[in-house]
Amino acid sequence: MMRWLIFILIYIIADLYAFQAFRTITKNNWVLSLYWLISLLVIGNFVYNYYGFNRSDGFSHRHAFAFGFFIALLVPKMIVLIAMLGEDIFRVPQAIYRYFTEGNSAEGNYFASRRDFISKIALGVAAIPFASIIYGIYKGKYNFKVLKYTLTFEDLPDAFDGYKVTQVSDIHSGSFDDVNKVDYAINLINEQESDVILFTGDMVNNKAEELKPYLGIFGKLEAKDGLYSVLGNHDYGDYVSWDSEAAKHQNLEDLKAHQKEIGFDLLLNESRFIERDGQRLALVGVENWGTGGFKKAGDLKKATKDVHANDFKILMSHDPTHWEKKVKDDDYHYHLTLSGHTHGMQFGIEIPGWFKWSPAKWRYKYWAGMYNEMGQFLNVNRGFGYLAFPGRVGIWPEISVIELKKGTATA
Repeated sequence: MMRWLIFILIYIIADLYAFQAFRTITKNNWVLSLYWLISLLVIGNFVYNYYGFNRSDGFSHRHAFAFGFFIALLVPKMIVLIAMLGEDIFRVPQAIYRYFTEGNSAEGNYFASRRDFISKIALGVAAIPFASIIYGIYKGKYNFKVLKYTLTFEDLPDAFDGYKVTQVSDIHSGSFDDVNKVDYAINLINEQESDVILFTGDMVNNKAEELKPYLGIFGKLEAKDGLYSVLGNHDYGDYVSWDSEAAKHQNLEDLKAHQKEIGFDLLLNESRFIERDGQRLALVGVENWGTGGFKKAGDLKKATKDVHANDFKILMSHDPTHWEKKVKDDDYHYHLTLSGHTHGMQFGIEIPGWFKWSPAKWRYKYWAGMYNEMGQFLNVNRGFGYLAFPGRVGIWPEISVIELKKGTATA
């Protein structure tokens, strides 16, 4: 209760400062009343949906949009608050000084005009994240991007020169609210005409039933050498309450069955070999392994019991911390590891080839894109779907297409 009171107090303070700034651009009482009406509706809806909220009871579309609209207003208001509060910190001492040095002759409108100027600048800056977040909720979450990479390896078997891999990760089917957009993305994946499609975990948010409306759509996926998948932390049903352990177990079995129905070969600490012209490529899939309280079911040794040290290896492991903590220093050389999990936090700024930033970097060392250490590559897919916040801002949903080439190793 105390946390909610503190939270609401901070929101009210931010709202009062934002309203003061808003009044500098309009004096229309209807518009000013509309400001308060929207603000009250958004915060009221947020409190209604989240007061007493228990994550284990499930996270619905209603919760997602309540959170999304709250963030859409809170972030701009906090920007205005910081600007106006900072201006107050400098303005008040100056006002006191001018009063005692100049008395009543001090120019009264000096501070008022400067405050108006700061208010308008703050509103202008705040409008950028506001518009970005609204766009992210309505358009950005389905703004699918195909990111293409070419990696060269000296020890790639000749038969696999030009081999094309499409990676998809973090579908989170329970979050979707537009079947047509998902169908478009599946068609986009198929248009890549890859040799193999690899899915690196989090098919659902919590329950296998989330996937049912999309089985027909995902069932259209096709690749010459098939579809392979692993589990992510959300696939185990660990974040919701179950009537019994048997019900939780059955949920996981249902999810496995759904993946099989789609056409995925689910690798549970297992390996498969793709063969061409008497040569082979090893696909290794581990269960989820992550730091920070996440499930550690991944077992590299078990997964590679049939794999030779000199095999060319592609590893599917949902959480990139597994690569950081275990994989890259393993006795085996894993040429390419495919992960997801981070979503790039669904928020950030990217200028391809120039600049990449997200708050995700404060949590994960490897959070999006391709990394190379000791001749071993890690691709952290930004995710196909979204979770909690019903949108994406600057970090768009990703379909990774990786072409393997024979030649001098990529630096």
